[in-house]
Amino acid sequence: MASSAFIGASFILKKKGLKRAGAAGTRAGVGGYTYLLEPLWWAGMITMIGGEVANFVAYVYAPAVLVTPLGALSIIVSAVLAHFLLKERIQKMGIVGCVTCIVGSVVIVIHAPQEHTLNSVQEIWVLATQPAFLVYVAATLSLVLTLVLHFEPHYGQTNILVYLGICSLMGSLTVVSIKAIGIAMKLTLEGVSQIAYPQTWFFLTVAVICVVTQLNYLNKALDTFNAAIVAPVYYVMFTTLTIIASVIMFKDWSGQDASSIASEICGFITVLSGTIILHATKNEESSTQGTVTWYIRDSMKGSEDERLLTLHNSDYPEP
Repeated sequence: MASSAFIGASFILKKKGLKRAGAAGTRAGVGGYTYLLEPLWWAGMITMIGGEVANFVAYVYAPAVLVTPLGALSIIVSAVLAHFLLKERIQKMGIVGCVTCIVGSVVIVIHAPQEHTLNSVQEIWVLATQPAFLVYVAATLSLVLTLVLHFEPHYGQTNILVYLGICSLMGSLTVVSIKAIGIAMKLTLEGVSQIAYPQTWFFLTVAVICVVTQLNYLNKALDTFNAAIVAPVYYVMFTTLTIIASVIMFKDWSGQDASSIASEICGFITVLSGTIILHATKNEESSTQGTVTWYIRDSMKGSEDERLLTLHNSDYPEP
């Protein structure tokens, strides 16, 4: 819960920082890095780091299929703060969408599996090198390269799924790596040192690379698209892919009955439905912001002399 609060707030702080940086230089959405000089963006980064630290601790003691869905709380935080601080209005149906996301997450948490006990980083390495997970890693990296090399240049500025797809795919690898690091640190603090094992440093390297990639493309998404849309769509994609990766690698569903697994799947569908409602609400709001063109005939000069008056929604105050 603390992680969700910090991460939800970080979306807004970084969004405001990106807006300020974009006004003073090249926007992050088109490859600029002036946001690195913006204090507000760094405040958002520090807030996000605080949230991720809380997440890190949670992943050590609980399975990803339990921890990750609780990130739905960050949707509520970011949507509410965006409404007040960024003037990105959230409609009544948007509130319904947020509540639906929370309900789905609660269902998932109620039916979540128990954590499996691992006694060394070598045991984690065995899980990470099993054929099923290697296939997942290969598919993930292939999709990321395809999105970066082909889809980003053509559709990155118009389709939110491009940037968030890269973030979410890399994020699923980040979570399993961070969970491995967390277990290694926990065992080390308990007196069973894991520092000497090369697998520990391999997982650390993977986590750093994935986190840097995530942050880069998340910044581009926040700079290009509405923060109230980025947060829930990113949540659903990231959560889904993370749980898939965790189920494959750590076998989280092993030992669960069909009823519990079906309940968790229903929870995912509920969360996805809430996100679609919120997304549709914002699209409906955007579609109302159009342009009205009036033809004005000057009666003093004849029918040939006509003028055009174009009014935009932003030209007049809201009621």
